[in-house]
Amino acid sequence: MESEESVAFASLVYFYLKARKTRKWWVHPINSVRHRDGYFYTLYTPLREDPSGFFNYFRMKVSTFDELLSHVQDHLKKSDSNMRAAIKPEEMLAMTIRYLASGCSFTDLHYSYRVGRSTASQVVRRVCQIIWRVLKEECFPTPNEDTWARIAQGFQNTASFPNCLGAVDGKHIRIVKPERSGSLDMNYKHFSIGLMAIADASYRFIYVDVGSFSKDSDSTIFKNSSLWKQVELGLLRIPPPKQLTGSNEAVPFAFVGDEAFPLSTHLLRPYSGTHLPVEKRVFNYRLSRARRYVECSFGILSNKWRILHRPLDVSVDFAVDIVKCCCILHNFVRDRDGFNLDDSLTVCGLEERPTISSFVVNKTTNRFRDMLTKYFVSDSGKLPWQLERI
Repeated sequence: MESEESVAFASLVYFYLKARKTRKWWVHPINSVRHRDGYFYTLYTPLREDPSGFFNYFRMKVSTFDELLSHVQDHLKKSDSNMRAAIKPEEMLAMTIRYLASGCSFTDLHYSYRVGRSTASQVVRRVCQIIWRVLKEECFPTPNEDTWARIAQGFQNTASFPNCLGAVDGKHIRIVKPERSGSLDMNYKHFSIGLMAIADASYRFIYVDVGSFSKDSDSTIFKNSSLWKQVELGLLRIPPPKQLTGSNEAVPFAFVGDEAFPLSTHLLRPYSGTHLPVEKRVFNYRLSRARRYVECSFGILSNKWRILHRPLDVSVDFAVDIVKCCCILHNFVRDRDGFNLDDSLTVCGLEERPTISSFVVNKTTNRFRDMLTKYFVSDSGKLPWQLERI
């Protein structure tokens, strides 16, 4: 009798030969002409000679693309094999940036860049991971006391809100519901992952947290974030309370958020309710002027990187890589190319939010908010038009 090993080996050989016999091509005819008809070889070079067309296609300037390539190309290099030539780092980056900027599918990349669909997916994920790993420290440096002071001055100058460390908010990034995921992570409307971000007054992200469960509230995500834990432990080197201009009162530096966040010494939220006295409505208006910077930052992010306009048809881990890469690119391109605020106007202030839960607020944190409330209606702190906006 034949041994079990012999039978297993014979079966393996049979299925291997059958697979070879039924395989139609070693390289699909569409992909075999990549070096002749692929977009990287027919379109990329002409676009480099047309700055406006290049910016429209890749959503960044030629110089910015080249600088980005210089950061990642050594990490993307692969050796040629005996069977085929490796895809060049420049081509891999071009494919990835186009995917993120246009919101196209991997099938679109397959037909336009003449690579396999699975290859396109692997390339995009690898480039996204490398961009995050290589540029994370440059684009999201750990703030020090001088950084916080500069951010606060920015909010004072542009939003007339003193001692503000940044505007915090959450955004749901929709993804196609994974198979066998059940309903445990379903949020109030769709399947998504959470993006928690803090933005400064220049529409630049200071901090991002990506990948939380879609059912988690903004406050839960923020309180579980590494940044808030550092705040509670006193590790963020936040400046000491600063005296308000024209006042003898000193108020701690704090982040600003909407009603989904709890009130604390270093986190301010608006007053709840509809029938509020004038001074509290003024405070809510002044806080909303500061908080809008993160909402507009989300608008700029999703309108620049239009892959975020549609549900991501990838695994959850891959979706996290895409969102983290887009946040890096948001800061990287914003620092070099500037931004178009008009791109964000369709998104600012229109984010849907889950049901808000109630929080227990202690008297100490109320005192600081009340101090600002009185200051905003005083001669030293009021704005000439604020009563017209409430």
